[in-house]
Amino acid sequence: MGGARRGARTRGRCRAYARWTFAPGIAVHRTDALDPGDVTLRSAIPCTSLARTLLDLAAVVDRRALERALGRAEELRSFDLRAIRAVLDRHPGRRGAGVLNSVLATYSTSVTRSDAEERFLALVKTNGLPRPSVNTWIPLEEGNGYSADFLWREAHLIVEIDGRAYHAKREAFTDDRQRDRRLALAGFETRRYAASELIDEPARVITELRAFLRLISPAGTTTG
Repeated sequence: MGGARRGARTRGRCRAYARWTFAPGIAVHRTDALDPGDVTLRSAIPCTSLARTLLDLAAVVDRRALERALGRAEELRSFDLRAIRAVLDRHPGRRGAGVLNSVLATYSTSVTRSDAEERFLALVKTNGLPRPSVNTWIPLEEGNGYSADFLWREAHLIVEIDGRAYHAKREAFTDDRQRDRRLALAGFETRRYAASELIDEPARVITELRAFLRLISPAGTTTG
């Protein structure tokens, strides 16, 4: 799953063809219903798409593990709500579809991450603000780091767009605040907006952003 299920033992993806020998510790799941739209390539190897893998995972893990996998997929910038919905539409009665649909009910269906990013950049451009860097990696002294949705490096300002209800849950809320504190220790200030705010209150978002850039930027510099 491209790292979406952190800390789990390795699992073979569902297959509908050919027989292979797998190493010990790999659980193999086979299926007789694999739509061409469920298949992708990784390093030239055919495997199930992330969306289909999440559906298969929903059939064999509990709800909390599925929520963690979805959260990890978004953290890795591989979460695609439309693709998951499309898989569910193709396999409405498949085992795991019910719990996956239930978990997805907490997600915002109106704005995807890519939609929110495009909307935010459009607001920045039309209001004459300097363009930020997008999805920029910020390394930290410990050897790890974080990918910032939007970064004005000279101003040391980060804007994060929280696109769904997942961010209101306790674990994600705590993770976000720990991230913000670590970035603050590295000299970066983080401001968070819900994707819905970009639609419902764009004028307020821009007014606040102008103020943040003036307050945080050294010597009034506001370039990205």
